[in-house]
Amino acid sequence: MTRPPAPRTLLTNARIRTMDPARPLAAALVIAEGRILALGDAGQMAALAGPGAEVIDAGGRLVLPGLQDPHIHLLSGGTDIATAAQLYEVTDEAGLLASIAAHAARHPDLPVVLGAGWQPGIFGDDNLTAALLDRVVPDRPAVIYDSSYHNACLNSRALELAGIGPDTADPPNGHIVKRGGKPLGMLHEEAIGWAVARLPQLTDDHLMAGLLAGQAHANAHGLTGVTDPRVTETEARIYARGLAEGLLTLRVAGAALVSEADTPETAVARLTALRAAHPGPDFHVQSAKFFMDGVFENRTAALIAPYADAGDNAHTMFAPAHAAALFTALDAARFQIHTHCIGDGATRVTLDAIAAARAANGSWPALHQIAHCQLVHPDDAPRFAALGVMANLQPLWAANDPVIPDPARDMIGPDRLAWTYPFAGLIAAGAPYCLGSDWSVSTLNPFEIIGTAITREPPRARGRAEPFLPAERITLEQAVLGYTTHAAAACWRGDFTGALRPGFSADLIVTDRDIFACDPYAIAETQVLLTLFKGRAVHRAGPF
Repeated sequence: MTRPPAPRTLLTNARIRTMDPARPLAAALVIAEGRILALGDAGQMAALAGPGAEVIDAGGRLVLPGLQDPHIHLLSGGTDIATAAQLYEVTDEAGLLASIAAHAARHPDLPVVLGAGWQPGIFGDDNLTAALLDRVVPDRPAVIYDSSYHNACLNSRALELAGIGPDTADPPNGHIVKRGGKPLGMLHEEAIGWAVARLPQLTDDHLMAGLLAGQAHANAHGLTGVTDPRVTETEARIYARGLAEGLLTLRVAGAALVSEADTPETAVARLTALRAAHPGPDFHVQSAKFFMDGVFENRTAALIAPYADAGDNAHTMFAPAHAAALFTALDAARFQIHTHCIGDGATRVTLDAIAAARAANGSWPALHQIAHCQLVHPDDAPRFAALGVMANLQPLWAANDPVIPDPARDMIGPDRLAWTYPFAGLIAAGAPYCLGSDWSVSTLNPFEIIGTAITREPPRARGRAEPFLPAERITLEQAVLGYTTHAAAACWRGDFTGALRPGFSADLIVTDRDIFACDPYAIAETQVLLTLFKGRAVHRAGPF
């Protein structure tokens, strides 16, 4: 017996921005079986929907395609919500210790006391130590991550369980901070994962709670698709479990982590197995993730010329020849390359390696990506377009924070400062681009990020700080494209998401204001009132 078709959904009385050049605006649309059936005027769509349709009256509000974040640590960020002390707003030692102590008391069941988000402009190697954490967590292992996740401090119990002592050597691409030969508790870069792997672990149920918390937070801000740019077997297992149990309320693309210890053969074999196990479309492994350098805050950003303040420098985490060999092998196996680059030296090594892969394998529509683009040498900006490399941009960082100082400015120096977050310049040079958050390094709220991209000022800080390099502002239209059609392409699902057009997935949002008509400084205040994923409401607020 054939099952009757599900009732159609009519969304009407709306200002729909479709992001489809063939029909940029519409007043109504019809959804059938989770996909857009048609768009047009209210009368036509009501007739098409039929008398039994569910009706969503948008109340004249703006409707956009579901937004997509092509660089967001969804699982780890959600796990932080569920299991970690939130330290992002902490500004002094007393507040830090109080937050950690309260969190430890609330969660006596957790095998490790976690914290996330301390600010490197306030805390660092000199004032954040195991001895300090021991004052509030003396008997359980504790690990607290900075806002970039490139630095973490362990208490004495965690150092003991990880086997870190005076004779412990630095692991590859990592650093154990010591004084007089004694570990102080602070770890940089790959030393963090190396140590944490030796500590008690969260269970899969903890991680599933994190996934549910993370995707609910994302849905509430209008996100219906993401790329998680650091996927290991653990992340793949949890996302796959969410998919199998019917719990995913957005689509996840995974960029599988490649380490300095990998050879081309091991990397291709591991990623090929992950891709075969998780083919999508709701969870798929599509990319190879490289950390080409670290961050300025712990002086691991790799520059072409030395740091301006001390004359030192950092090397890339992959030697140039090794990067080229890995990129070439993975590109030949048709994996997208997704690379973390902070310094201009890391960006140049990455572009050189992509050029080597392209020379060996030919061109194909991979949309290889360089994430962050904090410092880009002007000679390298045109190479993005020439090589088809997508600039994966995090605009929230491109602002003068009125509270937290940015130590990178002195390291970059005045002669190079104009090369910092050169978003408008990259776009003008023809670079493909998309916008993202890098949550939980910073907020995942797309509207705060869009507002910063077009003002180069922090959200809700109008007049409190000078715009940062205002010539690098991008337009609102460019920013919205960066979160819709461009982000969908970055995630390799541009053929059925990122726009509202017949046949595309019915992923859409209704907002409380028209960001194309309001004051640019009010865009950051935008609230998402309704999020549909495959035509089903996954977030409702206000009148919905």
